[in-house]
Amino acid sequence: MTRPTSEQHPGASNGSNGSNGSNGSNSSNASNVRNVRSDVVIVGGGAAGLSLAHRLMADGSATVTVVEAPDGPLRPPERTWCFWEAGAGDFEEAVSASWSRLRVHAADGSPVSVTPSPFRYRMLRSGPFERLVHARLARSPGAQVVRATADAVRDVGDGAEVDCTLPDGGALTLWARLVFDSRPVPVLPSARTQLLQHFRGWFVRTDTEHFDPAVADLMDFRVPQPRHGLAFGYVLPLAPDRALVEYTQFSRAPLSTRAYEAALGQYTRDVLGIGARTVEAVEQGVIPMTDGRFPRRVGASVFRIGAAGGATRPATGYTFAAVQRQSRAIADGVRRGRAAVPPAHGRRALALDAVLLRALDTGRIDGPAFFTDLFRHTPPERLLRFLDGATTPWEEWGIGLRCPVRPMLRTAVELPFLRGRLRAAPAAVPACEESR
Repeated sequence: MTRPTSEQHPGASNGSNGSNGSNGSNSSNASNVRNVRSDVVIVGGGAAGLSLAHRLMADGSATVTVVEAPDGPLRPPERTWCFWEAGAGDFEEAVSASWSRLRVHAADGSPVSVTPSPFRYRMLRSGPFERLVHARLARSPGAQVVRATADAVRDVGDGAEVDCTLPDGGALTLWARLVFDSRPVPVLPSARTQLLQHFRGWFVRTDTEHFDPAVADLMDFRVPQPRHGLAFGYVLPLAPDRALVEYTQFSRAPLSTRAYEAALGQYTRDVLGIGARTVEAVEQGVIPMTDGRFPRRVGASVFRIGAAGGATRPATGYTFAAVQRQSRAIADGVRRGRAAVPPAHGRRALALDAVLLRALDTGRIDGPAFFTDLFRHTPPERLLRFLDGATTPWEEWGIGLRCPVRPMLRTAVELPFLRGRLRAAPAAVPACEESR
């Protein structure tokens, strides 16, 4: 299960994410701007930062400053975020494509197609999303976007300060009652299991009409499987002759670019049989899949949000929908005078994810068979609610009975006795969220 979003990007540890190009928000970039005060400062203008700014400005109850990295190496390239949703959402204007049918191909080639009504699977590209939110912020007198590199965040007596460097080299200090930081963490939290979801994708155009724009292929296991973990293809048709095609692995280490290219070539040629094609754009990324717990409060007035605040679902990599839940809850708390970042996923969902990650990492379960059977035997609407952590214990019991019971039980019994280990964060994180 893929497509999370993440706030991380290669080289972004000292900066903040933002959109590509200029924006229409109330920007403060002049060299005479040195000190700014607001109710809330949001560090990072990616999915998590802009979603929170959007929620906070909905009723104008707080003044908000968003810090976005200036043009240069700290700004991420265009990314793709995918999620499922019932009905039209807040960002419908920016949705690039959506699908009412989902499909998984088993390792033997047999397809499993589902129609998870009322949900639709949606693709959101970061550029249109950021332009949409910037335009909304520009209409809010209490919002501003500052183009600067965030260097340090610290508590002060009555709030918190963010030290920044402006594009001209000048210093800027932002003060706020509350700071929400979406920058990547340099070290992942202690975890018993950590896998990586790593991928490379091509936006392809074919010479003939090859794709069905009504069906999204979430997992296609008709690819060679690695000795450890699992691999699959991922196809999101944009038109009969256009699609995003990815090769993804769940494993302990990413591949070289050459290895991804070879795998994509084999998949498009030998499995999809698309023939002549043109690669119009490329995406590549890495998403940590860990049972570690991300701290959400790191100071009296400083909080982490998005992937840095634990919004990525450990067993799937999906993040965008959790970011929306988290943002709504934070904004509601701010309006009520309560400062908190609630967990993006419930305890039961995280416990189930920890068992699945360990079972996959130890090889006790066959990953392709597990995910194929999950789609084959679970009602599609219930399956998506399960992946969102919105099912009841009784529904989860029924899903569990269709899983490999013995290896899962063995893993569940073993987990409390395992000790966590610290690991450095991966060097590159997704173009997709969250893509995922």
